[in-house]
Order: sequence, then structure tokens, then C-alpha cells
Amino acid sequence: MKTFVSFLFFALYSVSVATSQPINRGTVRGTVQATSGKALEFTTMMLLKSTDSTLVKGVVSDVDGKYLFENVGAGKYLVSAQQLGFRKTYSAPFTIDEAQPALELPTMTMTDESKRLAEVNVVAKKPFIEQQVDRTVLNVENSIVSSGNTALEVLEKAPGVTIDRQNDQIQLKGKAGVIVYIDGKQTYLSQQEVSNLLKNTPSDNIASIEIITNPGSKYDAAGNSGIINIKMKKNKNLGTNGSVILNSGYGWVRDLNGNLLNRPKGGATVNLNHRTSKVNLFGNYTYFNRTSNNSNELGRVITYNGQTNYFDQLSFRPSQSVNQSFKAGADYFISTKSTLGVMVNGFSNSWMSDGVNNTFIRDENRRLISQPVTQTDANELLKNLTSNLNYKYDFDGKGHEWTADVDYVRYNGNNSNALSTVYRNAEGALIRPNQDVRNRMPSTIGIWAFKTDYVRPLKNGAKIELGLKSSIVDTDNNTIYDTLRQEQQQWVFDASRSNQFIYNENINAAYANYAGNIGKLKVQAGLRAEHTHSIGNSITMNQRIERNYLNLFPTLFLSRKLDTNNVLNVSYSRRIQRPDYQNLNPFVFYLDPYTYQQGNPFLRPQYTNSIELTHVYKDKISTSLNVSRTTDFINDETPRQIPEKGITYVTAENLGSLDNIGLTVSLPITIAKWWNVQTNLNGYYQHYQTFYSGSPYEVKFVAMNLYMSHNITLSKTMSAEVSGWFNSASQYGFYRAQPMGAFNIGVQKKLMDGKANLKLNVNDPFWINQFRGRAVVGDIDFRVKSRWESRRIALTFTYRFGNQNVKGARERNSATSAEQNRMKGGN
Repeated sequence: MKTFVSFLFFALYSVSVATSQPINRGTVRGTVQATSGKALEFTTMMLLKSTDSTLVKGVVSDVDGKYLFENVGAGKYLVSAQQLGFRKTYSAPFTIDEAQPALELPTMTMTDESKRLAEVNVVAKKPFIEQQVDRTVLNVENSIVSSGNTALEVLEKAPGVTIDRQNDQIQLKGKAGVIVYIDGKQTYLSQQEVSNLLKNTPSDNIASIEIITNPGSKYDAAGNSGIINIKMKKNKNLGTNGSVILNSGYGWVRDLNGNLLNRPKGGATVNLNHRTSKVNLFGNYTYFNRTSNNSNELGRVITYNGQTNYFDQLSFRPSQSVNQSFKAGADYFISTKSTLGVMVNGFSNSWMSDGVNNTFIRDENRRLISQPVTQTDANELLKNLTSNLNYKYDFDGKGHEWTADVDYVRYNGNNSNALSTVYRNAEGALIRPNQDVRNRMPSTIGIWAFKTDYVRPLKNGAKIELGLKSSIVDTDNNTIYDTLRQEQQQWVFDASRSNQFIYNENINAAYANYAGNIGKLKVQAGLRAEHTHSIGNSITMNQRIERNYLNLFPTLFLSRKLDTNNVLNVSYSRRIQRPDYQNLNPFVFYLDPYTYQQGNPFLRPQYTNSIELTHVYKDKISTSLNVSRTTDFINDETPRQIPEKGITYVTAENLGSLDNIGLTVSLPITIAKWWNVQTNLNGYYQHYQTFYSGSPYEVKFVAMNLYMSHNITLSKTMSAEVSGWFNSASQYGFYRAQPMGAFNIGVQKKLMDGKANLKLNVNDPFWINQFRGRAVVGDIDFRVKSRWESRRIALTFTYRFGNQNVKGARERNSATSAEQNRMKGGN
């Protein structure tokens, strides 16, 4: 690592030295500034022939606004200056000859472009995938094929993002542990619960999705692979406006008997925004109702006392989910410097499923021994209410500010599950009494958090940021199991399976961050300290685990603009991934009598050190090389077995180390004015090293993800989009996943003079998207195949009313910025 950073500094210094060598012909130098007298750095300066304005040379001004054209031949010239937000400015013509080989031009002053913005009619459309210097942005509202989908389905199209639907995992560049924000606020949910939330968030409510692989010290250190920030749609300026979004669709699947089923879904969203010079009021409400199906095929080979049995399991789970969410808030502008804001948002998500699991148990000769059938009836209800009080003081309108946030978040969950198993032999006769089990899992999570941030600009564009944060988390999870006594037909409390788990956690953090320039090198360096005190208490098992630790998390970002077209960036960060609250809970969640999931109260945090080198060409083509090492890697799906009972279960465990090397390329291409193509390729190498049941376990492999979209303009009011993605075979922990992929087609028509639009979208028309994987390690030989309702057609209608220039609520990151991603549901 040290050698690599030293090499990078040497390379950047070499470029600087190389561009400052003496030249033999004439030179033209000067300075560019704004009307305020402030020097304008990184302004594009072009040396033009005065006769026909053809380009001779191009340079970029430095941090002091100075520029230099070297090796200029004799002739008549002029200089132009261009920078976003300013009018294009020209110098007076001048001559370079033997009598005047070196010339210093008068200072060029550029006028603010905002003085004539009212005359500009902006018609440019952002690409679906936009590569910025420090993040990748998905402009969802510009995408046709994203309409009528869910947020999770949109994320599948993001470069470097992989959705493992079998385990409800979101991976970024081959690594799990992604932290998800919504409008700058962390969701405070586990990976599994985040996946469920995004499944029920309509994409038509989303403006953009930001993917940040190496966040700075201002962000919480949580997250192994980075941050995904989902920005919901907002509005602009004074007045009142709103929008109504209606969507409906159908999905198609086949059940275990091969019958084709269609599953309807639909929803509606209302957005309102009202703004005056003193107050901004905003709110929205979404209702989403969808039916869907999921089928699984599980195959297991279990050997015990020299005897081998084969377990083949087929399951089909139709389900229905009803989801409602809302947001309401206000900003009060106390003065030109002070703003007080309040916001309340929440959701109510219910999920119901009644499924069947067929198990076929065969002996070593593949002869059928028995065929248990388990009927499942699951109900889940999760409610959330988040309140936020925030204050901002702007000292001088030039970035010198202080902000403070106080948050309270509460989750209430009430899940239940009933399993009824009938045991039959190969001929279908009953061989043992039915087994009926039911459970209730009430849970509550309360989170208090406070944070404050101070930003102070310094000279020459530098600034310093300081901040404090404290959070208190209290969780109470209870699992109550009952078994049915067949003789009396009476439910009896099952103490051996029931358990109450209480978890308390306090995290206190402080950070300092500096951003500035060293010559032509932009530097941002920060340090974050986090102290964690946690107590996990299993009441029923009389087991108490306390942890108390302090960690430091440094970050470093370097950026060098090599010339007009090329920018080189490098970043380093250290991050922590704490266990999900529910992963620490030793509860048991049953799929059937032979398959279940269990928590692990002994989980430790995992730590990741990562470095990333990125080259950006013409603000479009981006190439990124990243290297990371994770220690105490948490694998949520570690398979374990109880062979004498034919049971296979999964649990979360720390697995040793994971090394990752990845290369990401983002390539936008314009084939014609009406045809644009976006291609993103992510390749990575991973190396797992750990122990399984006391024996060494090591895996090395190479994988890749590919995404491509074609955007076609058919007319002034009609456009189309075709996109597709492919994930090669990959590895996650002990599981090797087979290749996956799909493509989508969409058409959009603008109506009512642009106030409305209609989008038709077809997802995965040939139903090729499915998950297939296998784990072979120790005594485990386990394979799985999962299919879901990926083949779907959706129609979305959007109508906007009122003043469409109403400015929306302020972007702000609340105090609850790292805890919600660790709240886990019972799916």
C-alpha cells in the first residue's frame, strides 16, 4: 500500500515536471478571474487563430487562475475562456513574432452566466448512467425501462452492483455490506430487510441513485463496500406544484405443476410541494399492492454412519404485499442565515404468503424412502416512524455553515409463521404423526441519534470540516414457539425453541476533514474515530455478551487534472461492518423441519481497507482500479449440518479474510444524434481464506458484470430504450453462483404538452433471469435453484401540475446515518 501511494505521488510529480520544461518558441500567458476578482481555477483556455478561430492549443488554468501557452509559432491569435456558470469570454487579437516572442495578456474577467439564464432553454437529457469523479449516478427518472419497476430491479442495472435474490444480498463490486441511504438518511435496516424495502419501492418515485465506493470521513464508517444513496423526486422555486403517478402491470410464472400464472400489481403516488419566501411545505404518499411468486429447488447429499441419503426439496410460495409510505415536512427560513426544519416519514409494509414445500428423501440407490410435505403460512408486518429536527446556520453564504440534527426512529415488527408437516412413505401412507409448529416474533427497535457538522472555508478554495455524532439503539426481539399436541389438539408453549433477545448499543463518533490544494493536486484527508459499547442479552438462554472497542478510520483522496481531457483520482479508506441486529439474535427461523436459519450472538465486526485509482477522460469515459482486503469477513449464509437428523441450516459466521481486486470501465458512445449507447463493465478477482470445521478453506476466482443500454429518440415526443445485463459465475462465501442475465424493452410517449407521459416497459420477456448455486465444503453438498417473477409488463402514467419550478426541500443527512441498515426482519 505504502509503495503504491509513493509511486502515485512520483507519477503525479513527474507529470508536473514534464509539463514545466523550457520551450524553444514563443509563449502566451495570462490570468482569468470572475467579476468579483476571485481567480478561476480549471478554466478551459483555448488559443485560436484570429483569422478563422480554428483551435491551436488548449490548456487549463491553475488554482491561481493563471494559464500558459508554450511553443507558440509566429502568427495572429486570440484566447477564449470557458467555464460552467460563466459566459464565454475572448481576449483582443494579438501577434507573436520575433520582436515579441513572449507575451503576457491583460487579465480576462468572466461574467456570471446566471444573469441570462432566463433566456436559455435547456433541452439536454442526462444519461441513465453518469460517471462522476467520486461516484456513479443512475438518473432513474430519465430511464424508460426503469419505469414500473422497483428500486431493487433498477439497482440490478447499476455497474458493479449484483443482487443475490436467493440470500437477499446487495453486493457492490463483488462485496457485500452495502449501506443504503434514502435522501441522505440511512434506512437502518439489515441487508435482508433493505432488500424487501427496495422490492416495494416504486422506481417512478426515484430521481437518481448514487453509488459511492469510497465515502469520506464525514460519513459513518459502517459499510464494507460503500454507500448507495437513493434520491427521491423533488421540485423547484416558489409556488405550488405536484404530480400523480399511476402504474399497473402483470407478471408471469409457472407453478410446480407447470401451470402458467399471471400475477397483477399496481400502485399510486401523490407528491405535493408548496414554497413561499419564508416556508417550504412538502409531502408525498405512496400505495403499492403486488402479488408475486417464488419457487425454489433444493438438493442435498447427507452422509451419516457410512449411509448416504439424498434430499430433494421443491417449494412454491405465492405472496401478496401491501405497502404504504409517506413523508411530510417543513422548512422555516428564520432569516437569510438561519433555517429550521422538521420532517416525519414512515411506512407500513405487510407481506403474506402461503406455500408448500415438498421433500423427497432417497437412499444411496436413489430409491424413494419418504416424502414429507410442509404447508407454510407466513405473515409479516413492519411499521416505521422516523422524525427529524434540523437546524442550519449560514455564516456568510460562501460555504461557512453549521448544521445540527436530532432523530428518533422506531420500528415495530409483528411476524408470525405456521408450519404443518405430513410424513408419508414412498407409497403415500402416513408413517408418523403430523408435526405442527407455529411462532410469533414481536420486535421493537428504538434509535436516538444526534449529530452536528461545522464547515469552515479557508484561503485558496480549501476548507475544513468537523463533526460529532452519538447514537443509542435499543432492540427487543421475542420469539414464541408453540407445538400442537395431536392427541388433545392443543397448542403447547415450546420453551426449547423460544427466546427473548435484547440488544443495546451506544456509538460515539468524531471526525475532522481537510480539503485543499497542493500545487495542482487536490487533496482531501480525514480521520474518524468511533467508540462502540454493546450488550447482547439472550434472556431465555441466560447468555450475555458485552463488547467495548475504539476504532480509527482514516480516509485520503487525491485528484489531479492532467490536462483538458484527463483527470486522475486516487482514494483510500478504512471501514467497519458491524453485525446486523438480527444476526446477533440466536433465534431459529424454519423453512421446513429440515431447513432453517439461525443467528449468532458471537459475531464480530469486519474491517475493510481499500484503495481505488480512477481515470476520467473528457468527463465521460471512466476507468477504475480498486484493491481491498477484508478481515473477519461476515458471511450471512454459512451452511452447517446435523446429519443424524437430515438437517441443513445456515448461520452468520466470521470467515477469516477476503481479498478483492476489481477493474470497472464506464463507456458512453454516441452512434448518432438519435442513438446513444452506455456500456459498463466490472471485472474482479477474489481470494477467500478461512477455516471450515477445523480444515483450511481457500477459493480464488475471477468474475465479471456487464451492463449495456441503447437509448433511441423516435420523434420529439417518443423514445425507446433497450437494456440488458449479465453476471458471470461468481462466488460468495461457500456458494458458487451460476451466470445470470436478462434484458428489458421500454417505450415512452410525452402527452399534454409535456405535462404527462406514458411508459410501457417489458422486463425479461423470455424469463431467463434465475439464480442457481451450489456449496460443496466439508460435509456439505448443497445446491439451489430459485426463480421469481422477473418476466413482467408494466404501464406507468405520470401527470405533473402546478408550477414545475418550485424548489424542493433541502438535501440533508440526518443524525441516523449508520444504524438502520442493521435492523433485520424475519423473512
